[in-house]
Amino acid sequence: MNLDLSEKASQYLQRLCLQIPSRRVGSAGNRDATAWFAATLESFGFEIDCPAFDCIDWHDGGADLIVDDESFEVLVSPYSLGGQFKAPLVVASSVEELETADICDHVVLLRCQIAKEQLMPKNFAFYNPDEHKYIIQLLETKRPLAIVAATSRNPEVAGAVYPFPLFEDGDFDIPSVYMTDEEGNRLARYVSREAALDVRAHRSAAEGCNVVGRKGANPHRRVVLFAHIDAKEGTPGATDNATGVVVLALLAELLADYNGNLGVEIVALNGEDYYSAPGEMDYLRRNAGRFEEIVLGINLDGAGYHEGSTAYSTYDCPPEIEDCVRQAFSRYKEMQEGERWYQSDHSLFLMNQRPALAITSQRFMELLATVVHTPQDHPRIVDPAKLIDIASALHDLLLCLDRPV
Repeated sequence: MNLDLSEKASQYLQRLCLQIPSRRVGSAGNRDATAWFAATLESFGFEIDCPAFDCIDWHDGGADLIVDDESFEVLVSPYSLGGQFKAPLVVASSVEELETADICDHVVLLRCQIAKEQLMPKNFAFYNPDEHKYIIQLLETKRPLAIVAATSRNPEVAGAVYPFPLFEDGDFDIPSVYMTDEEGNRLARYVSREAALDVRAHRSAAEGCNVVGRKGANPHRRVVLFAHIDAKEGTPGATDNATGVVVLALLAELLADYNGNLGVEIVALNGEDYYSAPGEMDYLRRNAGRFEEIVLGINLDGAGYHEGSTAYSTYDCPPEIEDCVRQAFSRYKEMQEGERWYQSDHSLFLMNQRPALAITSQRFMELLATVVHTPQDHPRIVDPAKLIDIASALHDLLLCLDRPV
């Protein structure tokens, strides 16, 4: 193992996860992270572009909920508006109950079936079930003063967070808080009583950017490598997704002397864990009509977990690319072919009919259920040697793909 790269991998992780207090989109920490990544790529000879986009930052001062002198533990839904509200409590446990309930100018508790899974943001472009859109439409039409959501666990969408926020949407303007399902059971006993809710939160205009580094003689035949650089508030975001960014930084160093014919584009996408995916949307806009140039799209997310191997999966790859992947990765015993998954940025390649490769941890589902989006997603659960292996394997893959067509 390259000791210099090992030291850098650890330093990079410490910087992204611990020295920067937050990488949420729109925050000063997020801008610090993208500036660091841009400077790192530039130091290894990459041409840098940092296309900016508008977004909102959000500040959470907590919330209080009191009914009949009883206090209830609540958390503010990410990106919620703030305010102070006093009104009778209404309870809805299903869509059918919400349809018939009089919730206008009330505080409404959503629980049980209607709160079983996180609702997709109303303007999220990639996945938005009709049922979710209908619930949002009902709420906006019926106009409650505020919403209290009682939720349990849903790691597939919300990671390991418990309770999870039912709403995480800066385009949804009904103030909301959330609580555990157990606390929701207790609150439901106070139906029709006056609820006093104080939500101390506000939104502010901000700016973020993607970081795009380019190298190679032919930008019209390129391999694009993604890792999202943002993280949820309240987590160091080590495996989600500082490790992916670190791998790309290590790969950039391995490519410092690269002058091949293949175009190499390294991208720190900004917004995979943000309600409107602004970095992904900006990348799609700027590459409209150009996805045919992409020979292979590679996405790193959730890699480097110290338990288990590194898992890779391919999607719609022609035989010559499959051969290169297996040839390059077979030299690294930690690199094992795993199951396909679709909950990350390689979906951008797939929706544009381009071959894709995704790299994560073999125990990705375990991470999702117990670690992701929590304070436990810390550099101590990362094996830097795995990150070096991934960077080295990707370097070998790029050299294999760098041949005349």
